[in-house]
Amino acid sequence: MKTFVQELKTRRVYRVAIAYLVGGSAVVQLAGTVLPMFHAPEWAQQIFVVLVAICFPIALMLAWTFDLRDGAIEKTPSSPGSTALSNKRRLWILVALGSFVAASGLAGYWFWHSWRTDSHIEHAAAPVISGKSIAVLPFENLSDEKDAGYFTEGVQDEILTHLSRVADLKVISRSSVMQYKSGVARNLREIATELGVAHVLEGTVQRSRGRVRISAQLIDARTDAHVWAEHYDRELADVFAIQTEVAEEIVSQLKARLSPVEKAAIEERPTHDLAAYDLYVRARGLINAIAFSARAKENLFEATHLLQDAVGRDPAFLLAYYQLARAQDQIYFLALDHTPDRLAFADAAVQTMLRLRPDSGEAHLALAQHRYWGYRDYDRAREELVIARRALPNEPLVLLLAGYIDRRQGRWEQSIQEMERALELDPRNLFILQQISFNYENLRRYKEMAATLDRVLTIAPKDIDTRVQRAFVDLEWRADSRPPHSVIQEILAEDPGAMAELTGQWMILALCERDGAAARQVLAAISSDGSDDAGVKYPKAWYEGIVARALGHGEEARAAFTAARAEVERTVREQPTYAQPLSLLGVIDAGLGRKEDAIREGRRAVELLPVSQDAMSGAALVENLALIYAWTGEKEQACNQLAVVTSIPYDLSYGALRLHPFWDPLRGDPDFEKIVASLAPKK
Repeated sequence: MKTFVQELKTRRVYRVAIAYLVGGSAVVQLAGTVLPMFHAPEWAQQIFVVLVAICFPIALMLAWTFDLRDGAIEKTPSSPGSTALSNKRRLWILVALGSFVAASGLAGYWFWHSWRTDSHIEHAAAPVISGKSIAVLPFENLSDEKDAGYFTEGVQDEILTHLSRVADLKVISRSSVMQYKSGVARNLREIATELGVAHVLEGTVQRSRGRVRISAQLIDARTDAHVWAEHYDRELADVFAIQTEVAEEIVSQLKARLSPVEKAAIEERPTHDLAAYDLYVRARGLINAIAFSARAKENLFEATHLLQDAVGRDPAFLLAYYQLARAQDQIYFLALDHTPDRLAFADAAVQTMLRLRPDSGEAHLALAQHRYWGYRDYDRAREELVIARRALPNEPLVLLLAGYIDRRQGRWEQSIQEMERALELDPRNLFILQQISFNYENLRRYKEMAATLDRVLTIAPKDIDTRVQRAFVDLEWRADSRPPHSVIQEILAEDPGAMAELTGQWMILALCERDGAAARQVLAAISSDGSDDAGVKYPKAWYEGIVARALGHGEEARAAFTAARAEVERTVREQPTYAQPLSLLGVIDAGLGRKEDAIREGRRAVELLPVSQDAMSGAALVENLALIYAWTGEKEQACNQLAVVTSIPYDLSYGALRLHPFWDPLRGDPDFEKIVASLAPKK
């Protein structure tokens, strides 16, 4: 053994072992920090650690065998008195010892490091929170002036916007921080934990007689320590300068890197017109509130009027043009006004932004949204997002839109990943969580869909849409209509006025349960203008037709479908390449017994917007074509289309095929029953 130890010293194996252990530990720690920043999967880090451990005995073996002399690698000569056999035996002892050390280190690392077992459902209990992370909480309004609340909101939001442009910071988005109301006692440590940040900024705003008083304080929520505080009392016209000073001070306090471009962006005033800024803040709030809102149409149209007034006052107000383009594009995409004129309004706003500031992140984000919502030009929209992401590193909409594009192009897993990344910047955004749940619904991964909706309910337990959608998981997954029935009755008992928000899902439930009385109740609650869903305008007469058909009232169904046809045909005549209303017209014609017209229209719609071009809307058109074939007696063709649409991600479920009267013409057909069975929950 004495000779073996001396040999280790002579061959300098000790130095290599110590250097490798120190360097390897440092590299493993660095990888544990860097790989998550690039959203590398957990297994990539695991493999990296294993490779570092495996290479340890190899490094020892190489140190024993070779030496570096005069800049050249040479084989190490044996010590006097050593034999080849004894040296070979010592080498294997060394390798065995190195392997034992590596295995022990690997086992210890695995014991102390908790790995996630299911990235979709289980989440790390205590993620590492960067010291350069912050949430700007709503400021308290101390003003007596009428409508000063909008002004206070604007002050807070402008500081948040400035900070979000700094790539070296993690800044929580507005949607999440606005849930923590000002003027009440707030547990900052708890809030910071929920948002995943180390610091929070609080403040107050008072506007009076042409002056503004702003107080702000930066708090390290990990220790409840006050890091910085300042009070400003200036002329009202200096409010934007104050916001810039606060943002720059916070960047300095958090020791974040600030590039010249980021500094210039922070110092730029959004507008010189405070009245225009007030209009902008009001409009932005309306637009942000449209998700799953019964007032989406009213909000968007009111927002466009406010924003047009804002840019009328300040024609160089870039952010107002951004929100105007966003509102116009959504009006078009949601079929609230799916006309060339509406698309032209959106295009004009985008082009104005590109003329005013061709290098701004907002201009490229607006162009990406315009190409997505207005033209379904997903590849070019993605190109614009790459540019926008560099200028807007903390903007969750960039990541969310990337997720939208991914799923439209059939990349469902990538879509979920992008949306989860958006959620890191906006962790309490119900809309993002609901969009993730929709992805799981289309993938027919109902367990994960339910878990995601449960996350929403922990944030907003009274949210009507989420409560109903969560209950509908059982209907879709197991063809069990009892949970949604119970939840809808509970909601209506709590608030009879909620009926308007429930019409879509309640109609599906009533039809699946063959409940004519409930279906008639829903019909009474549907607006005379009908409804808009997934880019399609459904006349009220359409709903009257499907209810009458389900109840076996043939003449009533014919009269309703005839009235619906007149409305839908008008849209098709004006926009012959608009696939969704053409497909709806085909279903209506099938209900009217116009077989040839129905099949021609359904096929043409699928040709106009195939699944290869749009994985979501294209699949819906295939489902409609299957329905047309079913209603016109072409059972084989109907089953062929159903086989296609049930073999790809799409929300046509086991429960819908089992229960919905739409598919009654196919019941008993062996091919149809086989398709239904293929979607049945696995025991």
